[in-house]
Amino acid sequence: MGKKKNFVLDTNVILHDYDCLKNFEENDIYLPIVVIEELDKFKKGNEQINFNAREFIRELDSITDNNLFTKGATLGEGLGNLFVVAGRKTTEQVTESFPDQIPDHQILGVAAYLLKEKPKMDTILVTKDANLRMKARSVGIPCEDYINDKVINVDVFEKSNETFEGIDPALIDRIYSSKEGLDIDEFDFKAILRPNECFVLKSDRNSVLARYNPFTRTIHRVNKFKNYGIEPRNAEQSFAFEVLNDPDIKLVALTGKAGTGKTLLALAAALNNLSNYKQILLARPIVALSNKDIGFLPGDATEKVAPYMQPLFDNLNVIKRQFASNSTEVKRLDDMQKSEQLVIEALAFIRGRSLSETYCIIDEAQNLTPHEIKTIITRAGEGTKMIFTGDIQQIDQPYLDSQSNGLVYMIDRMKDQKLFAHINLVKGERSELSELASNLM
Repeated sequence: MGKKKNFVLDTNVILHDYDCLKNFEENDIYLPIVVIEELDKFKKGNEQINFNAREFIRELDSITDNNLFTKGATLGEGLGNLFVVAGRKTTEQVTESFPDQIPDHQILGVAAYLLKEKPKMDTILVTKDANLRMKARSVGIPCEDYINDKVINVDVFEKSNETFEGIDPALIDRIYSSKEGLDIDEFDFKAILRPNECFVLKSDRNSVLARYNPFTRTIHRVNKFKNYGIEPRNAEQSFAFEVLNDPDIKLVALTGKAGTGKTLLALAAALNNLSNYKQILLARPIVALSNKDIGFLPGDATEKVAPYMQPLFDNLNVIKRQFASNSTEVKRLDDMQKSEQLVIEALAFIRGRSLSETYCIIDEAQNLTPHEIKTIITRAGEGTKMIFTGDIQQIDQPYLDSQSNGLVYMIDRMKDQKLFAHINLVKGERSELSELASNLM
């Protein structure tokens, strides 16, 4: 056990993870009273941060120890004490450097005060706000991000799918001719294959797209075929259709830059497999523009979120354009929307629901926290398949990054599970111009 430390928590840490108090081991935790005041502003609403604020306030209220404001209240076995710092604790240096009495500066003041009052203990400010960390460093306050749910190596989630060379051509011929696939023990893979991993097998005269099926422990061919008028344009898209169409795989992550076809492929596969599900649900989180809440938009709740849902409707229209306007397929899609067999809505509207026999597609999942992803997955009832799509480098939430967002967290935690598959789409297929911009700009 190392030297005991003091951690001062910013509000955004609690809004990110309401259960954070359990993650600081035997160290003491200090909550500036302004943090509780800020949490009070977030307790009303249906978003995950509102839920987190309410849960944390309830947890705090359950601590009846009168020492909470003096000697500290114990957090349990193996954990430190929790202190609520009342009043305006600060130092002259912080006051001179940051005279405005805003919450961030008051939190800085508490950290500086503890550094001065407890010089024999390390005091560290924990915040997900990069700007506040910069301010802290400017006045000599040690600080760090909340890293409990950060994924260390995200590069593996962005690489192209594996290619295995030097395979016996006779094995590849047998894969083509076998419906059941070949036992994995017939191959001498140098790398460990993850469940449902897709790859290319190459010999000196032939090659094949293949997948490792963990349920049968076989290597089988990945076929290229259309899903509701959409045809795969590259190997990764074929791999995506492979896992999206397999009913045994209940959870899929599709990652890739803009224009790689993540959401379109997921929707096309959903429509192709509709006979196995009662409903197709497409949802995405609402990320307010310019730090404004959607309340400033005109109209009722449906009209307010409509602009945010338009990209999902755009993908649906791409599929419709594969067929004649008066075709059976287009009429079927229109009927599905009217009967709510196909639903497109904001993610906030599905919270708290139990999703049974549903093909559920969550778009822009990189803008969700790990706890939000967990909350959504635990909504899955019997017969439900969940697809999360996103670009882990294109994050619109101020306190998430490529290592801490819920999408990479889910991939990292689920990567060895039979029910899970991850496909990273590398090549953009929207247009030559879109691909050029993605690569050069």
